[in-house]
Amino acid sequence: MIALIQRVTKAKVEVSDKVVGEINQGLLILLGIEKEDDITKCQKLVDKVLAFRLFADSQGKMNLNVQQIQGDILVISQFTLAAITNKGNRPGFSNGSSPETAKKLYENFSELCRLCHLRVENGVFAANMQVSSTNDGPVTFWLKV
Repeated sequence: MIALIQRVTKAKVEVSDKVVGEINQGLLILLGIEKEDDITKCQKLVDKVLAFRLFADSQGKMNLNVQQIQGDILVISQFTLAAITNKGNRPGFSNGSSPETAKKLYENFSELCRLCHLRVENGVFAANMQVSSTNDGPVTFWLKV
């Protein structure tokens, strides 16, 4: 399971010109689910994302996590993160989970974040989405469990 996390001052996701999720300061999470992923890995990734210190403290050091700053979270499904890119010029997607399993784990990931966090917004699974964000820093990390 892969999370590409970006520290943002704001972010939103649209489907068919309608905003379906929008946040202020917090994390934009692009979530990739691979075929060997399960609920145990999902919980580990949630724990890692929520504890990951990428927000500045009063001395300007990255010592605070999203919960400590009471930030928002926007979770977007991103199957291309599971792509095989080490050979050739076209990505392969055989590492990706089935759509049914991926949707369930995507929903579980969001719900687990909701249980530990103030505000979680989502995109629409498997939809053609337009994501806009203002990356703060920029600060972006790739986390995998």
